[in-house]
Amino acid sequence: MLHCIKRTAARLWKDEGGASLLEYSVLVGLIVAGVVVTITAVGGWIGGRWSVLNNVLHTTPNGG
Repeated sequence: MLHCIKRTAARLWKDEGGASLLEYSVLVGLIVAGVVVTITAVGGWIGGRWSVLNNVLHTTPNGG
């Protein structure tokens, strides 16, 4: 029984699949964080542009 536990422990110790999964998870997390920051920044910029356009349209005379 002890031999089986040692063999299983040695196999798990050499297995690097968990490390790869962790690395990919961190990478995906960083990409998602970057996308959220970019969307937030672009959304703020677009909101500002729409406000300027709205103000220009409301201050322009109707032509007559």
